[in-house]
Amino acid sequence: MRRFALFAIPFVLLAGTVRAQQVPQAPLGTTPADTATEGSKASAMTPREVAEMRAELMMARKEYAEAAKAYQTILIDDPRNAKLLNYVGMAYQQLGDAEQAEHYYKLAARADKTSANALNNLGTVEYSSQRYGKAIKYYKKAIATGNALPTVYTNLGYAYCSIKEFPKALEVFNKALALDPEVFDHKGTSGSVLQQRTSADPGSLNFTLAKSFARIGDAERAARYLKLARDEGYKQFRSAEKDPDFASVLKDARVQEVLRVHPAYATEPPPKPATN
Repeated sequence: MRRFALFAIPFVLLAGTVRAQQVPQAPLGTTPADTATEGSKASAMTPREVAEMRAELMMARKEYAEAAKAYQTILIDDPRNAKLLNYVGMAYQQLGDAEQAEHYYKLAARADKTSANALNNLGTVEYSSQRYGKAIKYYKKAIATGNALPTVYTNLGYAYCSIKEFPKALEVFNKALALDPEVFDHKGTSGSVLQQRTSADPGSLNFTLAKSFARIGDAERAARYLKLARDEGYKQFRSAEKDPDFASVLKDARVQEVLRVHPAYATEPPPKPATN
């Protein structure tokens, strides 16, 4: 059984909701008739829908082994369901079983060649094993389907950072932000696409993210990621002062506050105090 070599569970699950939440307990003020109506809706679900709902709940509760078995039971009668195959892969990936995760993602991608989520998730398997070139190929294939989420662009940017292709990373990060300015802030707990959250070189990654936010004039996030780069030991973090990508946010007090700190490792000298 092949296990993930670099990180245990380095991903966030995004882009989905647990349908079981659609059958809440009766709120205060409801009448018996209202409760009966809600109950009839729940009872109207087919056995297949109930089975999927239970599997989704297991995923949300992080009961990944049980979720994998539940989805596999459903797949007996629907073996080429790309969505369910992808979910099984995700369950195994969260369990750290790269071999099984890859197997089910490939089945999902073959069952539905437009499944950007399965292709993206295959990329995360390769990324976790530090096979960044293969990860990039899968992320690009996911984007080529035409229905990739902004998350796929962020994952591609992470992979580019891992091979020191920072201009390419900056380009795809900017595309992700153009699609969703808050893509890096999402903290989902369920869904069908995995978002990369770790890097072997966090300093360089965070500096590149700071540049991306600076380019769109988001001083708050630019300062946040610039500080992360500084705190991760990125020696050139003060190069932002001369970097044209930071021009629109450089005078912002939050950015200036980050730049005023001069760690011992920094390669740039501290700014000279202003004289009258």
